[in-house]
Amino acid sequence: MRILTFTSLYPSRVNPLQGIFIHQRVVHLARRPGNSVEVIAPVPYFPSWLPLPRWRQFSEIPREEEIDGVRIHYPRYPLLPRISMPAHGMLMYLSSLSLALRLHREKTFDCIDAHFVYPDGFAAVRLGKRLGLPVVVSARGTDINVYPSFRLIRPMLRWTLTHAAGAIAVSADLRNKVIALGIPEAKIQVIANGVDTARFHPLDAKSARKQLGLPEGGPIAVSVGSLIESKGHHLLIASVAKLAAQFPKLRLYVIGEGVYRANLEELVREKQLQNKVFLPGNRPNEELPLWFSAADLSCLMSSREGWPNVVPEALACGTPVLATRAGGIPEILTSPELGMFVERNVDSIAAGLEQALARAWNREEIARHARSRSWGTVAAEVEAFLKSKVEPSRE
Repeated sequence: MRILTFTSLYPSRVNPLQGIFIHQRVVHLARRPGNSVEVIAPVPYFPSWLPLPRWRQFSEIPREEEIDGVRIHYPRYPLLPRISMPAHGMLMYLSSLSLALRLHREKTFDCIDAHFVYPDGFAAVRLGKRLGLPVVVSARGTDINVYPSFRLIRPMLRWTLTHAAGAIAVSADLRNKVIALGIPEAKIQVIANGVDTARFHPLDAKSARKQLGLPEGGPIAVSVGSLIESKGHHLLIASVAKLAAQFPKLRLYVIGEGVYRANLEELVREKQLQNKVFLPGNRPNEELPLWFSAADLSCLMSSREGWPNVVPEALACGTPVLATRAGGIPEILTSPELGMFVERNVDSIAAGLEQALARAWNREEIARHARSRSWGTVAAEVEAFLKSKVEPSRE
């Protein structure tokens, strides 16, 4: 099959951390015999001369590049943050149409594989109608957990899912929410994300701590995720404060970046945890196995999730996980031998930390379990689903 992947979440040389899970799926799909994949990843247009560092990075993204043998195109579309959200899908479509038509003329595509239902999936379905191609849309999290509550966006979500040839949900939880939008269950396939088993595997804890410059002794917990309220880092920090006397050598490292950083830094100062809680910012994906291997526990206190990749990645490194039951997390932590669940409040999290840190975990067995689902397995499942939508369209 020749597949056109459409997503605004694709990584680039400017933002290599964005959408790594999509890139993994695409690369492994492209490597399967008989497949080729080309990516259209629209990015907002931003004049390079405007003095806004947060947005200037978009002007630095190339028009085209190749990553791991996959060619990616980055057309520009106009964007007014928040204000133009109801128009994002149409703007993405219009900015990508001429490019998609040209690529389709050069070598015909068989289908479109879109990621994120709105605005990306909306634009992709419109492209599919123009090119005469079946479109499969992948629901990933915020698009289904949050966007249906927006009055102007909900109808476009339903339109996209109704007119797509099929939908992939990365968790059963998301599938059920898609069904709640009025989409037939038969149209939806659950295909969970995989783990990069070449990267995420157990490393020697002592060596990992040394490489990262972490204390050799004492328990370490990590929490990897964007610094936003819904990730619950603030609750975890408050829980560490509650256990300060009981675990005087406990250290928490919150890895990520986001708009909630100032709030978390203020909380650390308020709780006088400057020597216990650290915010090292975003770290390269290839460095995360060191953090997970160095840690005694990986934590995720989210209020909502799709399929949080940091959970299986931590497990693949042999690290037990303490988490809430948000989204697809219960579908990952299927055994008490892999981790523990807590409620999303300070008392429950503190109690969970206490129990998890006191327990002897079988890290080798945790890693073996998590590494059973590779991206190669995911790619085979995606290929089969895409083929099931392509073949009827050829009749």
